Amino acid sequence: MAQSLELLLIQFLMPDNDARRQAEDQIKRLAKDPQVVPALVQHLRTAKTPNVRQLAAVLLRKKITGHWAKLAPQVKQLVKQSLIESITMEHSPPVRRASANVVSIVAKYAVPAGEWPDLLPFLFQCSQSPQEDHREVALILFSSLTETIGSTFRPHFADLQALLLKCLQDETSNRVRVAALKAVGSFLEFTNDGAEVVKFREFIPSILNVSRQCLSAGEEDVAIIAFEIFDELIESPAPLLGDSVKSIVQFSLEVSSNQNLESNTRHQAIQIISWLAKYKANSLKKQKLVTSILQVMCPLLAESSNEDEDDDLAPDRAAAEVIDTMAMNLPKHVFPLVFEFASVSSQNGNPKFREASVTALGIVSEGCAELMKDKLEPVLQIVLGALRDPEQMVRGAASFALGQFAEHLQPEIISHYASVLPCILAALEDVSDEVKEKSYYALAAFCEDMGMEILPFLDPLMGKLLAALQNSSRNLQETCMSAIGSVAAAAEQAFIPYAERVLEMMKVFMVLTNDEDLRARARATELVGIVAMSVGRARIEQILPAFVEAAISGFGLEFSELREYTHGFFSNVAEIMADGFVKYLPHVVPLAFSSCNLDDGSAVDIDESDDENINGFGEVSSDDEAHDEPRVRNISIRTGVLDEKAAATQALGLFAQHTKSSFAPYLEESLKILERHSGYFHEDVRLQAIIALKHILTAAHAIFQCQNDGSVKAKEVLDMVMNIYIKTMTEDDDKEVVANACMSIADIIKDYGYMALEPYMSRLVDATLTLLREESACQQLENGSDIDDEDDTEHDEILMDAVSDLLPAFAKSMGYHFAPIFAKLFEPLMKFAKASRPPPDRTMVVACLAEVAQDMGAPIASYIDGLMPLVLKELASPSATNRRNAAFCAGELAKNGGETTLKYYNDILRGLYPLFGESEPDDAVRDNAAGAVARMIMVHPQSIPLNQVLPVFLRVLPLKEDHEESMAVYNCVSMLVLSSNPQILSHVPELVNIFAQVLVSPAETPEVKAQVGGAFSHLLSVYGQEMQPLLSNLPPAHANALAAFVPNS
Repeated sequence: MAQSLELLLIQFLMPDNDARRQAEDQIKRLAKDPQVVPALVQHLRTAKTPNVRQLAAVLLRKKITGHWAKLAPQVKQLVKQSLIESITMEHSPPVRRASANVVSIVAKYAVPAGEWPDLLPFLFQCSQSPQEDHREVALILFSSLTETIGSTFRPHFADLQALLLKCLQDETSNRVRVAALKAVGSFLEFTNDGAEVVKFREFIPSILNVSRQCLSAGEEDVAIIAFEIFDELIESPAPLLGDSVKSIVQFSLEVSSNQNLESNTRHQAIQIISWLAKYKANSLKKQKLVTSILQVMCPLLAESSNEDEDDDLAPDRAAAEVIDTMAMNLPKHVFPLVFEFASVSSQNGNPKFREASVTALGIVSEGCAELMKDKLEPVLQIVLGALRDPEQMVRGAASFALGQFAEHLQPEIISHYASVLPCILAALEDVSDEVKEKSYYALAAFCEDMGMEILPFLDPLMGKLLAALQNSSRNLQETCMSAIGSVAAAAEQAFIPYAERVLEMMKVFMVLTNDEDLRARARATELVGIVAMSVGRARIEQILPAFVEAAISGFGLEFSELREYTHGFFSNVAEIMADGFVKYLPHVVPLAFSSCNLDDGSAVDIDESDDENINGFGEVSSDDEAHDEPRVRNISIRTGVLDEKAAATQALGLFAQHTKSSFAPYLEESLKILERHSGYFHEDVRLQAIIALKHILTAAHAIFQCQNDGSVKAKEVLDMVMNIYIKTMTEDDDKEVVANACMSIADIIKDYGYMALEPYMSRLVDATLTLLREESACQQLENGSDIDDEDDTEHDEILMDAVSDLLPAFAKSMGYHFAPIFAKLFEPLMKFAKASRPPPDRTMVVACLAEVAQDMGAPIASYIDGLMPLVLKELASPSATNRRNAAFCAGELAKNGGETTLKYYNDILRGLYPLFGESEPDDAVRDNAAGAVARMIMVHPQSIPLNQVLPVFLRVLPLKEDHEESMAVYNCVSMLVLSSNPQILSHVPELVNIFAQVLVSPAETPEVKAQVGGAFSHLLSVYGQEMQPLLSNLPPAHANALAAFVPNS
């Protein structure tokens, strides 16, 4: 075989394709015999030309896996010995590397079986050889062996690390230093042990030196290995030392800003900064690196991209990602620097810098939202100025920024509608389609959260939008439809005059079938649903069937985005039609099921690029290659399918919510889908499943209440839903999903009461405790060794608001029985009230405590001394929400805290007093302060100096905004009147005026009005005709309202 194989190897390397093909067929036939292994080994060692020796090594690598177990011991020994000789004595570097690849494969089987004990000692010896070639190939082998027998190295890890560090610092050979760099990358990729990773920190200076040398020599592909190593170090939970972070950032910034380097190299450097901002934000802050990073990244936004450059690698795009990540994680440090850059660059003569100035503001608007809201005036001045810039690129960026503001700076941005909307309207006339399109996007985002403020602009807006819809490109039409949807949602019934024309135009779009038109058809389908929501059932019901039919027909066009928007359309129709939607269920539910059951379309690329493919001989393959384990290079998901699944999942919940018992035929299949989707890999789908489960539960109760064994079936559904929710609370890694699970549980407790939830309470309380301690899965992702201290732990405000809503829900359902559970939750809750926490945390705690006190009642008394200092402090908070909640809490503590609260009465009154004055700008705060005083009077009237308090108290009545306080406030006033309290009777004129305003107010309930009417009747019975002058001075409507309570004589 050896002789014939040699001829075939030579023939395979010939340029003649026919000869090559014949040789390949013969080699494939011979390769099935295990004797091919010693034959290839012979040619690896003895063939005259390096090409043949290399080809022998490559074929050996491919074939030896399938034959190794069948080889005799002496043949195995021959293979191992020949490979070692090839590595140490071979003069050709490609042959040495090909032999090293074979060693890696053989070692995978021989080392664990104890058949190659002298391999590691040989490699250590080789790595310290005076010969450069030996040291290099030993390091190459260490790299490749980590993938196959990495665990064998564990006992030698300390020696290996010392060796690698020494080779990284090799003074005589750049090749050895480069091979050591690659080996460090392989070892870091292999090890998951934090303690082992920490040891690599001392390598950073040497890694940086080697990378700088490689960059100087033009070897960028090697230099970027350093970034791969840093990537591993950053993502590791092990802490990076401050000096290391500083060195990595400085090097990355050098590379990022060097325009002579390849885009990919610069992109890798910028990516490292982005990872540091994401995973080690506090280290950047501690090392005072934020400024130096932004001084490089902000100007990169102004760098022109190469025409033929991959957009994803463009420095401006990568820099935008870094700035966005930093804004999300370090807003206080980022915004002042970005605002300064924007202010200066907006005046720059170079339009790229003017574009960068507004782009930067748009990018940071999500992360720095709260800080930007405080500087909205000067920020808008820059952006609205850029919207009038002579350069198209600047105007386009300004439109983008306005759209971002509209999305992230709510509700404050809406108050600037008078200056913003006219500018957007003007931009809709721009000569550039790109600017127009971005302006329509800005308009859509801006109008989405507007209400009646939009009415003065409605006619000019709709004029432009309808004209653009008829005469623009498809792209612009799509954005235009999105804008019309926002306008319709804001205008509500005022949109009726435009609805008919819009719907007529949508009919044209909803029958388009060409691939390039389907996105427009999707937008049109969505828009019809929004318009229907605005105009209501009565106006849409008759014309709806044609639109539903068109929407259903779109499912046959195999366009995921169209199906996604169609599910949204059906959801909207279900909401406005309610029971009228039942007739559509047989047509639309199967479509939702179909989308929910779609294949995800996961695509996995396999990296098999490690074969040396010379002259195409990598094509020779064998069946036994399955034994090799290729590395997964990339996993991509068809995101369109995800969005479609999420929309279909949401639709199932809404169908169930609005059709209730009529949803019965679809209940079982829907439950299966939602159970599966609650554990889905992507959070968007999980979120919709968690929300939909609550609606399905409501439908299940409606369905089963009429059945004989209904209570058992309803309990089974409740069991499933609660088990999913409780698991989600602690195990799901997405905060929004967990928040919605908590909100749904709070709703279920309110709807079904304690007895239904009692079997789950123990686990529910444990899960709540885990969240309050910030120990759940979704709270671990950002918490690592890089956190300064426990008070610096970042958490999501929405999540903790949802968690804190559970405590009042428990209290409401359990009353005073909640006391022992509250005792467990109290300390973890109070951690959020520390002075170092942001104001939203403290207001969350105070609001939660107020509601717990309200419903738990007397047991709150034992917490008064611990709570009152916090409440008194929050009464003076700069945040109106905090003051409002603190006032409410003070009243509830006074009402339920018993004698313990009395000693704080003077302090509470002093804290509340400023909230009644002109300096308090918020009516809701004032209403809650009045509610607090009312509760204090009700429980301990003798402890209140009524002669001083009542004039201040009555002056702020009637209540202006928070009518939930009405019952407490007017109850108190009525109680004082009905008991003929002398202090209140000295204020009869004010009382008559207040009572009249309450009685005519549409915001007050009949119960409140009856209470006030009773008090007025009492005043009439006491004062009789003396009341007449007061009544005659009232407006007629007020006098008539009071007259209804005058007793018949």
